[in-house]
Amino acid sequence: MASIDLDKMLAKIKSTQWALSDIDWDAPGAELITEEQWPKLKEFMADLMWIEHVGARAFAALAKKAPTDTLREIYSYFHAEEQRHANAEMALMRRWGMLEGDEIPEPNVNLRIIIEWLDRFADEMPVYVLGTVVPMLEIALDGALCTFLLETVKDPVCHQAFEKINDDESRHLGVGFTVMEMQGRSASYIKMVQMMARVMDPRLILGIASYMPLLNKMRDNVIAMGLPEEKLYKAMQKFERIGGRTEEGRRNPWFQLIKQHGRWVTNRSNKVYHVPVDALVKITGMVPRKALPAVPSWVKELTYEPTATR
Repeated sequence: MASIDLDKMLAKIKSTQWALSDIDWDAPGAELITEEQWPKLKEFMADLMWIEHVGARAFAALAKKAPTDTLREIYSYFHAEEQRHANAEMALMRRWGMLEGDEIPEPNVNLRIIIEWLDRFADEMPVYVLGTVVPMLEIALDGALCTFLLETVKDPVCHQAFEKINDDESRHLGVGFTVMEMQGRSASYIKMVQMMARVMDPRLILGIASYMPLLNKMRDNVIAMGLPEEKLYKAMQKFERIGGRTEEGRRNPWFQLIKQHGRWVTNRSNKVYHVPVDALVKITGMVPRKALPAVPSWVKELTYEPTATR
């Protein structure tokens, strides 16, 4: 994956927009979901849909702080695309009889916590923080989950929808790694120290405390669905391989930080990391849903309706 020309990428993004109405949601194939698959697939799809909205909220924040007009416009498109992905996944859930009427699936508690953090603090985070975390989430969670879904679900409409979603995600990753390299290219020693000093921001510490159990919780969920743990870890290792392919990428201190964290996550023998983080997953799993804040108002933008708006 080479660094990309952002102006050409913006033109490509504009020319490849799609709508839910491009897909025939009533086409045959829904009956291919087995009774055994259905309950776990419902939870899996709900998690996947909310991960899309985590990405959407992060891109909305990036669009406000991106250093160039081109990047601001790209991130605005990515925000809308992630929302469209969530809507497509809701349409699949409705097609498979997993949702009633205008019902919106509930996020798991760890996703709910990270959504709350994003809603409160994402707009205050610098580009180099969100611009590094988002590619890791997309390559690890979106990438591993979408690949696994297409390997296990035979419904052709699901494959049609995810062909479009995966095309979008490939562009998100291309831009993400390019921006990471841009941050490393301009990182003087003083700027690198300033970038790392952000780790001590209490808001960011709270975000890290939310992010770590989210990855372990999603690991548990995908294993319950039947995804081999090694496949998830292999997807995470792609972040290190692609993000560190150039000297500029390796000079980005936030790439080094996220890379190291990825190594801890993928090393199951690292008890110093996994014991406390798995304990956090268990503790957050005991939080009653009624104790959580109200879901943000932008959730009302979710819809399964196949509108033609592009």
